Amino acid sequence: MELVEQYGSPLKFTYLPKISDNIQRAQKWFNDAFAKADYKAKYHYCYCTKSSHFKHVLDTALSNDIHLETSSAFDIDIIKSLKAEGKIKEDTYIISNGFKREKYIDNIADLINSGHKNCIPIIDNYEELDLLTNATDKDFKVGIRIASEEEPKFEFYTSRLGIGYKNILSFYKNQIQENKQVSLKMLHFFINTGIRDNAYYWNELHKCLKVYISLKKICLH
Repeated sequence: MELVEQYGSPLKFTYLPKISDNIQRAQKWFNDAFAKADYKAKYHYCYCTKSSHFKHVLDTALSNDIHLETSSAFDIDIIKSLKAEGKIKEDTYIISNGFKREKYIDNIADLINSGHKNCIPIIDNYEELDLLTNATDKDFKVGIRIASEEEPKFEFYTSRLGIGYKNILSFYKNQIQENKQVSLKMLHFFINTGIRDNAYYWNELHKCLKVYISLKKICLH
């Protein structure tokens, strides 16, 4: 009550050690699963800056050797500031998600032009790739977001942002495969319920995995 009286309400508390605990727990889960399956890859934890932009939260997250996910033009300004402070490295992955208006496109291009080769914009619609290639002359990596369907009983039942799973292959063949400036490095999808043992979850996951397998067969990058 003393803190509320001093600072007012609503008042949010962040217990910083819990941030590191949760990141390290996720890293352990994936590393254990990789070892069990003899999967020859690495797990890269990406902290989503939109979950909290506070400096003390970001600094704590970054102390765990992680990467970052952005969602807006403002987030790229934060990335530039963190780079200037030496808190992220040149090989840190910057996954740029979300709908990209002009300022966001320009900021992503600035980051790519500065030489940050692991900046990976996730293509969210059919126009974004052209906007990015017009904004930079540098070669760069991209991801494609699959527009997964909402759970049928979801209050706002509509397709999520992204490209329909039936159109992913044709989009890759038409706009990326022969484009020497761009290389595909990621297939991104989000299932809004999280991991649940129900028909909706397994159906969406199955569709996304089929797209991944089909892409992997023809993607030479």
